[in-house]
This record gives sequence, C-alpha cells and structure tokens, in this order.
Amino acid sequence: IIVAVLGPVLGAASDTKGRRKKIFLVSLLIGALGCVFLGFTQSWIWFLLLFVIAKSAYSLSLVVYDSMLPDVTTDDRADQVSAQGYAWGYIGSCIPFILSLMLVLFYDKIGLTMKTAMGISFLLVAVWWIVMSLPLLKNYRQKHYQSVASGNNLAASFRRLKGVFSELKNNRKILFFLIAFFFYIDGVYTVIDMATAYGQALGLDSTGLLLALLVTQIVAFPSVLIFGRIVKKVSPEKIITVCIMAYFGIAVYAYWLDTQFDFWMLAVLVGMFQGTIQALSRSYFAKIIPAEKSGEYFGIYDICGKGASVIGTALVSFISQMTGSINIAVSALSVMFLVGLVLFRYSAKLNSVR
Repeated sequence: IIVAVLGPVLGAASDTKGRRKKIFLVSLLIGALGCVFLGFTQSWIWFLLLFVIAKSAYSLSLVVYDSMLPDVTTDDRADQVSAQGYAWGYIGSCIPFILSLMLVLFYDKIGLTMKTAMGISFLLVAVWWIVMSLPLLKNYRQKHYQSVASGNNLAASFRRLKGVFSELKNNRKILFFLIAFFFYIDGVYTVIDMATAYGQALGLDSTGLLLALLVTQIVAFPSVLIFGRIVKKVSPEKIITVCIMAYFGIAVYAYWLDTQFDFWMLAVLVGMFQGTIQALSRSYFAKIIPAEKSGEYFGIYDICGKGASVIGTALVSFISQMTGSINIAVSALSVMFLVGLVLFRYSAKLNSVR
C-alpha cells in the first residue's frame, strides 16, 4: 500500500530535471539503514516496522531505477540492456546470499551466536547494496526530464501524475499492456512470494528452502542472458508470450506436485523464465512510453506489479483455506496467466499498428 501510494508520486517527482538520482539515493540509504537495524532490534514489533520501511524504500528505489532505462540506452538496445541488468543482478545477489547462509548455518563453528550471525548478515546485505550502487550513482546522467517552473514542485508532480492517468485513457496500447502486466506478473510475483509456504507444505526444511531459492537465482542468470541474445532476432512480444505460456504450464504442473523433487523441478523451471519476463516487460514498457515521463509511467507500472502480488497472494491463501490444498491454490494462478496472455497479445497488436 505504501509503495502503491508513494511510487507514482516519487516517480513523477523524479522526472524533474536533476531529481532522479537524488530520489534514488535517498530511497537507497533509507532501505540500507533499515536493513542494518533489522539485525539488531530486540522487539518483533520494531522488526516488523523496520522491515516495512526497508522493503518499501527498496521498492521505491526500483521505481526510480527502472525509469532510468531510457536514459542509459536506446530503444534498439533496451531489451539487451534490461536483460543484462536482471541477469547480473540475479547472479550478483547470490554472493551476499551465500555468505549470509554460511554465517547462519555455521555460526557456532566460527564462535558466533545466532543473533550475532543474523546481525552481520543484515549488515553485509546493506553494505553490498550500497557498494554495488556506487557505479550507477557515479555515472548516471538524466537525459530525459521535464522542466518545472519555480514554485511548489510537489504540486507540479501531482499535476503531471494526474495528466498521465488522463493520457492512459487515450493510449490503448499502454493501457492494455498495464492491465495485461497486472494479471501475468500477479502470477510471477505470487509464485516468488509463496514459494516458502509451498515448500514447507511439501516437507522442506529451512535449509532446503533457502537452497531451492538459490537454485532459482543461479538458473535465472544464464537463462536471461540467453533470451537477451535471442531477442536480437526474435521480437520481445514473442518472447514475453512464450514466458507467459511457460508460467501457465508451471501453474498447471503445480497441481501434481507432491514430492520435494517436484518442488526442486519447479524452482528450476521458474528460474528459466522469471528474470526474462521481468526484464523484457520492463524494456517493452520503456519503449512505448514517453521517455521524459518515464518516472511517472514506471510509478504506475510498479503499482501493477506490487499491487498484483498482494492480490495474488491473497487469492492463493483464500483458495488454499477453502479447498485445504495449496496445490489447487497455486494451480489457480493459471487463470491469471491466461487472462494476461490474451490481453498482452491484444496490446502487442495495438502496438504493431501504431
């Protein structure tokens, strides 16, 4: 809810000349500091509050980060650049993940307490987050922006945001893409968010779940790079279509999952398409929106992504409670992918005749 409210506003504000990097930096620092404090809080209430702050700041930083894409590349290279970003992000995140996992699993072997190991892990993630952002902060230059007359910049951001919502009514290719994205990314993020609960229902312990998530990250790395090369010869519309169809198949496959081996297979299959559908959806959207309004539009884009994940998770939880089967609940996501596929193909058709 926090991201859904603040995302479009900060996105609109970031379209102002010279603001994008500053807003990204503030979000980054708030998220990193929240991550550090997570490792040292004693109260579950404070932990929950800090988690909400850190996660919200992280998500808001991604709104601004995604809107930078038109500034760092051209339309003909956007798909490859977006794919490279996701690929290296996935494999890079494995480093602090593995280090933290080792600390938590073998803390007693190196003379630490679990509490200390967790604190170091959160600190490690925060430091990694900041350090890996330094090249971007040093080299990024905002090329596309909107000039604002002197006065209330916040009010100007709200006016521009209102204008974007008005524009969506008349720009059907963007509108239908966002609706399609809402449905199919719903399934993608729900699979990610519900993976832990699904694995536990199949009997995986905490270590097994963490390793399965690590496998997904590792598999995603070469998969995104491969699709990033294929997109040079095959249109992104076709590859996104393949990814949505693959997720439809994964959701149907989930109905028959009943062993830990099946869960590991699911982790591999998800890894093959997860990064690609995220990367190419981002670059596809970046190419059909006005570059000088990328912050405003990506703020709305993020509402579709983050809002959909909440609805998808609630849907799976509801069906699981009603049927008593998490398999049926997860397989029900196939309907979301099917609706998303139909709407995306219609959006792609509109885009092809622009």
